[in-house]
Amino acid sequence: MQGSRKASVLWICLLVGAVGCSSDLRYPPGAIAPHDPVQEHLTATQVYQKAGYVVRPLARFHIEARVLGKARYRFDRGASLSPVDLALGWGPMSDQAVLDQIDISQGRRFYRWRVQRYPIPRHDIIEHSANMHMIPANDDVEQDLLRVQPGEVVHIEGYLVVATSEDGTVWKSSLTRKDSGDGACEVLWVESVLSYRPDVAFSGS
Repeated sequence: MQGSRKASVLWICLLVGAVGCSSDLRYPPGAIAPHDPVQEHLTATQVYQKAGYVVRPLARFHIEARVLGKARYRFDRGASLSPVDLALGWGPMSDQAVLDQIDISQGRRFYRWRVQRYPIPRHDIIEHSANMHMIPANDDVEQDLLRVQPGEVVHIEGYLVVATSEDGTVWKSSLTRKDSGDGACEVLWVESVLSYRPDVAFSGS
C-alpha cells in the first residue's frame, strides 16, 4: 500500500508485463454486473498441458463482471501461457457512479487503483474487483479474450488453477476475493468467454 492523505493506491500482483487500456464506454448509475463470482469445490480434476506448463485446476469458477482494464502481454515470461490480463469489477465496482470516483490503471501484471475520497469502503473495492491472469483453453478462446474491450461485461467460465513450468516456475491462483497485494490475483483457465455491451451503454468522456 502506497499513498498520501489525499490518495490511496493498491498494488496487486507485481509481476512483469505491459500497459493496460481504458475506455470511454459508460453507463447510467447502478451495478451492471451485480452478482459475486461463483467458486465451486472440485472432487476430481483433469490436468492440462500448455506452453511448457502443467496446469492443475483448484476450483471451478465462473464470473460475470465489468471489464475495468485489459492488458495484452507478448514478451514477458508468462506471455505464452497467459497472453492477456483482465481487471474485473462486480457489484459496486461495476457501478459507473462509483468508478467515476476511482482512477484505475493496469500493467506489469498488476492492477492499480487510486482515490481522492472513498466512494465506497476500501474493503468493498478490494472484495469486488481483481486482476485475473487469463489462460485460454484453446485458440478460439484466446481470440475471444483478445476481442474483449474495457467497459464491456464479460461472462467467463473455467477453473482457478496452479500452473507449474518445467523449470519450477509456479503461477498459483488466489482462492479468495478478500485478499490484496502480491499473490492476490486469480489465475484462470478459461473454457468460454462471452463479452457484451448492455443496452444502456453509451460513449462519453
